[in-house]
Amino acid sequence: MNLITISNVSKAFETSEGLNCALKNVSLKISDGTCVVIGGENGSGKSVLMSIIAGLEEADAGTVDCDSRAGLVFQEAETQILGETPREDIAFGPKNLGWKKEKVDEAVNLALEKTGLTAKADFPARFLSGGEKRRLAVACMIAMDLNIIIMDEPYANLDFGGVRQVNELIKALKKQGRTVIILSHEIEKCLGLADQFVVLFRGEKVFDGKPAAGLKQNLEQWNIRNPLVSYTKVKDLIW
Repeated sequence: MNLITISNVSKAFETSEGLNCALKNVSLKISDGTCVVIGGENGSGKSVLMSIIAGLEEADAGTVDCDSRAGLVFQEAETQILGETPREDIAFGPKNLGWKKEKVDEAVNLALEKTGLTAKADFPARFLSGGEKRRLAVACMIAMDLNIIIMDEPYANLDFGGVRQVNELIKALKKQGRTVIILSHEIEKCLGLADQFVVLFRGEKVFDGKPAAGLKQNLEQWNIRNPLVSYTKVKDLIW
């Protein structure tokens, strides 16, 4: 079942150099409960497309049909933290929805458990690691029962341990039946989690299919490094 149907979406912005077309006639279908990796170089239109899906931007043309509410985890996840502790931060959304205290507390505890943050519930949020801050942002969405989680460059500025934390979270979200959309140019860190692989290049969709088929494409023509390379000696370790 298609959860999100994007049809012929276009979006442009006025700049000092004239009109910048961020998206050009993009169409895309995303099924319920799937993990989708949308790859593309910086400025390819990934973030603009997801802002439109999440309702933060309006398309200039085309339509977006979404059967569920979507939450967006920004690249700088700490900018989304509003509470002093994870518990306070997660409670912010449900309280704004007017839920009763018992329901808020239940939602907060469940979200902490599902994101592995129970032990850090009353820890100063600003001192969480990068991976933990992304988990906290997702916990806020789980507490409000959002079925679609969009993660914008979730591996930015993370070390190996942080990347592993984020991927374990994505695996957990998939097991819960949620739809996960990952925007990243670091596809080597997440493509193995994906059911669908989409590539945007200069505002246009240039590939949409299974990850294995995507790796057979000439990804470098779209400024994406194909991760299927061989490392056998030190001299191989260079871009």
